[in-house]
Amino acid sequence: MKFAIQSRRDVQSNELMELAKTYLQDFGLEIDEEEPEIVLSIGGDGTLLHAFHRYSHRLDKVAFVGIHTGHLGFYADWKPSELEKLVLSIAKKEFNSVEYPLLEVQVHRNNSDSSTYLALNEATIKSPDVTLVMDIELNGKHFERFRGDGLCVSTPSGSTAYNKALGGAIIHPTLHAFQLTEMASINNRVFRTVGSSLVLPAHHNCVLKPVNDQKFNMTIDHIQIIQTDVKSITFNVANERVRFARFRPFPFWERVHDSFVSNE
Repeated sequence: MKFAIQSRRDVQSNELMELAKTYLQDFGLEIDEEEPEIVLSIGGDGTLLHAFHRYSHRLDKVAFVGIHTGHLGFYADWKPSELEKLVLSIAKKEFNSVEYPLLEVQVHRNNSDSSTYLALNEATIKSPDVTLVMDIELNGKHFERFRGDGLCVSTPSGSTAYNKALGGAIIHPTLHAFQLTEMASINNRVFRTVGSSLVLPAHHNCVLKPVNDQKFNMTIDHIQIIQTDVKSITFNVANERVRFARFRPFPFWERVHDSFVSNE
């Protein structure tokens, strides 16, 4: 089996990376940074986002697993002290693969150019200078005109990240859906929005159309992009899936409780 490792690049993560390389190679696994079959992310959930985008071109051939060297995460769920146990399980191929849905983002420009992105957590749109004004269409029909700081479109697995901070719902990561959440919308007697997050199933789509010819900032997970001359932005549940190597049960709602409720 071929493997690669993505490190957060702090001292502890780098030391763990070198140790993991030694252990895995001792068991006969081959390091391959170009075409790995399994990718170890050592750091936090942000490190795994970097690993995902590094190998997003071969999602059907690679599985991810995370070791956290900081706070317990939703993607990085192995402890450094469990490295030997993890390596042994990888070497014996004692794992299953679970697939989570991704978000596809298509940016269409007035000059007919277009760009397509995949997001593991979310995509956001904000105006750097003025209020963001966007017409929102759901399945080809006008739904509302949004005015406010911005919009966040998240995957189910990303619903516990920025989406939750904005007041969005937490969605189980196996559900094939995506979520649209507002950032500080303007609501008064003149301007109205629904004000709640919208959870859309996989067979639906959402299109944002800029009302003004304005520049705005877009993020695709940790990647920041300045967008100009945009005609529309389409969001769908992507055909691609991300695969995670599961070596033991992953009680999602227990992880939610431990992350946001428990004081221990």
